[in-house]
Amino acid sequence: MFAPVYLDHNATTPLDPVVLDAMMPWLSQRFGNASSRHEYGRDARRAIDAAREQVALAVGAHATEVVFTSGGSEANNLFVKGVAARQRPGLAAISAVEHPCVMKPAEQLARQGWEVCKLSVDAQGRVDTAAFREVVARRPRFVSVMAANNETGVVQDIAALSALAKPAGAWFHADAVQALGKMPLDFRVLNAAGVNALTVSAHKIGGPQGAGALIVDKRVELEPLIAGGGHERGLRSGTENVAAIVGFGAACAQAVGRLEEVSRRLPALRQRIEAGLADIGAVVFGAEAPRLPNTVLFSIPGIEGETLVGQLDRAGFAVASGAACSSANPEPSHVLQAMAVPPVLARGAVRVSLGVANTEQHMDDFLLTLQETVSKLRRLSAIAV
Repeated sequence: MFAPVYLDHNATTPLDPVVLDAMMPWLSQRFGNASSRHEYGRDARRAIDAAREQVALAVGAHATEVVFTSGGSEANNLFVKGVAARQRPGLAAISAVEHPCVMKPAEQLARQGWEVCKLSVDAQGRVDTAAFREVVARRPRFVSVMAANNETGVVQDIAALSALAKPAGAWFHADAVQALGKMPLDFRVLNAAGVNALTVSAHKIGGPQGAGALIVDKRVELEPLIAGGGHERGLRSGTENVAAIVGFGAACAQAVGRLEEVSRRLPALRQRIEAGLADIGAVVFGAEAPRLPNTVLFSIPGIEGETLVGQLDRAGFAVASGAACSSANPEPSHVLQAMAVPPVLARGAVRVSLGVANTEQHMDDFLLTLQETVSKLRRLSAIAV
């Protein structure tokens, strides 16, 4: 019997069994509040400290630079709003392809008197260096450029960009949620270049949903989003979700251990998909730029992305529409708009994002089903005309 195939790992990943095993005691018999002074509390504190070390090791940071949050969205908001709250309104620069959890808080700042500049990208989705230099010359207070795009998988050279921003005195942040576990991250090296903060998340690497972290240079002054008991160096108050944090740490340890496999296997699987896509006339976005090894965003001219995703889902393949559209919002993805992709092509975007459990057989089965589905949709379109 055919088993459904999951090809949407950029959205979330299955919980790793090793991670679940690490979490289970903290969902049952081990239940202390890490702020309590008795042994139950000390046990929880030790578990959080151990997880903090694991997260730090995965990104080449010091444990004291890890601030746990409820996920990537909160970590991104903590940086954007936290930095802004400690300064007078000025210029903020974010790339035009950022995730909404950077875009939206920046838009909130714009309503509070900040000038927000969206950094332009080229046709491959890479930040335009010449335009970036012009923005830096205006001395922005902070810059946020994601390490790897969640839709296209395009990787930005954040070390080079942050080095350009450093002389201007701008705090530089990178959303590394998609990068963690798929490419090497070394905060010590990046920090020396000019990166002051990274955002990471557990559920993209086989960890639980609801856990993330802001890796932040201690020189950066942040106003907390959540005030209270002073947890997480006073930057994120609230009783810690010990089970999720322990799971995050375990997931980071697993991600470090399998990075070599990811770097070896997934590019070959991606290439297999892209060869099949070329045979049916698909356009792959960002194909000429460095990309994550697991991500393919493509469009087949004349085929709506939402329609194709629905048909593939019924056939047993879970993929994502690359277009942020619905009946209420027919606009294509802001990422593809920034890349100057024609709207009619952008509305056909479909994302395939691979995981370590995917196989060559999965790729071949997917391509066969895709070819059959596209042929059927084209026949229906011809009849309608």
